[in-house]
Amino acid sequence: MGKSEIKTMIENLQQLDTEKMYLNDFFHTWKESDDELAATFTVADILRKMREENISSKVFDSGLGISLFRDNSTRTRFSYASACNLLGLEVQDLDEGKSQVAHGETVRETANMISFMADVIGIRDDMYIGKGHTYMKEVADAVQEGYEDGVLEQRPTLVNLQCDIDHPTQSMADLLHVIHELGGIENLKGKKVAMTWAYSPSYGKPLSVPQGIIGLFTRFGMDVVLAHPEGYNVMPEMEEIAQANAQKSGGSFTRVESMAEAFQDADIVYPKSWAPFSVMEERTELVGAGKFDELKDLEKRCLDQNANFKDWECTEEMMAKTKDGKALYMHCLPADITDVSCEKGEVAASVFDRYRIPLYKEASYKPYIIAAMIFLSKFNDPAAKLQELLEADTNRIL
Repeated sequence: MGKSEIKTMIENLQQLDTEKMYLNDFFHTWKESDDELAATFTVADILRKMREENISSKVFDSGLGISLFRDNSTRTRFSYASACNLLGLEVQDLDEGKSQVAHGETVRETANMISFMADVIGIRDDMYIGKGHTYMKEVADAVQEGYEDGVLEQRPTLVNLQCDIDHPTQSMADLLHVIHELGGIENLKGKKVAMTWAYSPSYGKPLSVPQGIIGLFTRFGMDVVLAHPEGYNVMPEMEEIAQANAQKSGGSFTRVESMAEAFQDADIVYPKSWAPFSVMEERTELVGAGKFDELKDLEKRCLDQNANFKDWECTEEMMAKTKDGKALYMHCLPADITDVSCEKGEVAASVFDRYRIPLYKEASYKPYIIAAMIFLSKFNDPAAKLQELLEADTNRIL
């Protein structure tokens, strides 16, 4: 039954146009076509099923997956390593503090020096507005130039592991989780999704998760509601993208200023803290100017502002407002759990504990999503390569 299911998924993949994904980078979900998103979900499911069936998906005999994390990470770091390993690549971390970057080495030089035998570069750079995606593009341009100049015999493809604008591996793992929870992508249309701000005793959390969610879920005819207190806006262009996506897909995108309103009759809730766009802009300017004393003042002001909205918490009372009181609770993790990880946080301990297993399942899709992004960038005919692996039927565990 397992292998026949894989065969059916491969046949479905054959119907999708993935030509532009070949030898290309994966930066933002809204820049990918419907077929390309569908292919990423399909390949992720195929790779997961192959692993469940003890079928090796190793398509590289050697090669490196370079990882560059400019922010702390648990799930994404290990998901990237797992994805590379699943395909046969070895991971090498670039620790900028231990490299010549600290001695003034340029991005162009670093990008080429790490890429001699690299097949993919995964970058997380999410802390400063206007910086993360810009840096990723600079690396991409540098390795393209290195390839054209004959320095690199092949151009490594890049995967955005989170930038200041989008977190595509997270949002796509989240949506694949929803697809499985609701029994198929055809069941997404018309479902209400509440992407809401939630209180946190910390400041400076990136905007890329809420932006990624509204930028992706609106592609599938869902009714997406963005809720946050006054002043906690995301990037204006991201709201424009969400609105355009909703109009095209037959869904809707609205913004409200109450968590309770967003939760009302929602099928899915995603309460998550983030810093206001204006704050992230100011933070970027202060860091760039080396004004660290003023940065401390900004942090204090933000924490004081956050404290005005401690009632923005996903409680049992709030969950009772959702559809039949049984909405799917989601979070990218780690969540600020009231009376567990902090005195007051994003979610009540009872709510989090009730959804703990679904939350862990949600996170479990990320390695396969990343592996699918890498896979689709490396094979011009991904269906044929997957069929080859299926027919070879090499045991992953010998």
